[in-house]
Amino acid sequence: MIPILTGSGLALIIAIFVTPILIDRQRSRGVGQQIREDGPSRHLVKAGTPTMGGIAILIAIVLSYLLVHIHLGVSFSRSGVLVVGVTIFSGIIGLIDDLLKVRNRRSLGLTKTAKFGSQVLVAIAFALLAHFWAHVPTAISFVRLGSLSIGLGTVGWCIFAVLVIVGTSNAVNLTDGLDGLASGASIFAFAALALISYWMFRHVAAYGVHDALDLAVLAMCFVGAILGFLWWNAPPAKIFMGDVGSLAIGSGLGAFALVLRLDLLLLLLGGLFVVETLSVIAQVFSFRVFHRRILKMAPIHHHFELYGWPETTVLIRLWIFAGVVTAIAVGAFYADFLSLGSFGR
Repeated sequence: MIPILTGSGLALIIAIFVTPILIDRQRSRGVGQQIREDGPSRHLVKAGTPTMGGIAILIAIVLSYLLVHIHLGVSFSRSGVLVVGVTIFSGIIGLIDDLLKVRNRRSLGLTKTAKFGSQVLVAIAFALLAHFWAHVPTAISFVRLGSLSIGLGTVGWCIFAVLVIVGTSNAVNLTDGLDGLASGASIFAFAALALISYWMFRHVAAYGVHDALDLAVLAMCFVGAILGFLWWNAPPAKIFMGDVGSLAIGSGLGAFALVLRLDLLLLLLGGLFVVETLSVIAQVFSFRVFHRRILKMAPIHHHFELYGWPETTVLIRLWIFAGVVTAIAVGAFYADFLSLGSFGR
């Protein structure tokens, strides 16, 4: 328990103190966020707000994770190293995208092909290493293998893993449209992952996840880092996380679900991200097929803004939704544990 709390505390402190350094550097250089012209008009006042705050999140996660292992003697796990790796490389893709936006002074960075292709390559590397190096099974499940599990085989699982990593990274990216929305919702998800990981560590015979303690430490490093960043990202935001933050957080979330065998539970753990993504898909489908928009604007948080809700109202209500679905996910996990009887205990 001490490594878990230490990791979260270190990440929180690092993020709180590194983020304002980024804010000052970007302000001194005149670097700021470019706002979409087709977005809500009220967002135009946010133009010029420092961005790429995800750098602070990544620094806090990596440093706190390393310090816990160096000073407290916690062993590195292959699963933990993989989650950190896919988070860093996805963050690098986002960083390049952010830098291009700043340099070109427009809201578009990497081309869709370059961005998507890079994400797929990172996801493929993760999938192959997860299976052949970290020995993650090729079956997907709801909360554990043997509970609604489906065997996919090596090729099928690798394809599934790529879809999860790319899907979650882009889902968080779509959600990052209001001050504090993506970061707040992410805290719920990673806190739940930390709790579930620790429970798996205490009941390894039931779940067979031998890297669970290290993953619990890492999940709390994510919580602390994002919470420290949220201190500055809360409305009115002093800095945005940028793609470097949203792509990193999203890929990390997907990677956690895969190595913990929570593949299908991810739909609840990241429930808000799922809804935000589905709202975009539904909007595009409706317009292309029926030539009508079902929302005033997608993603759905913009629809609520144009419907007349103040931004803080949208933010808090969507945080509540994220918290509720995450709680349901934890409840489903525990209900399955109770069904194990004496074996789980």
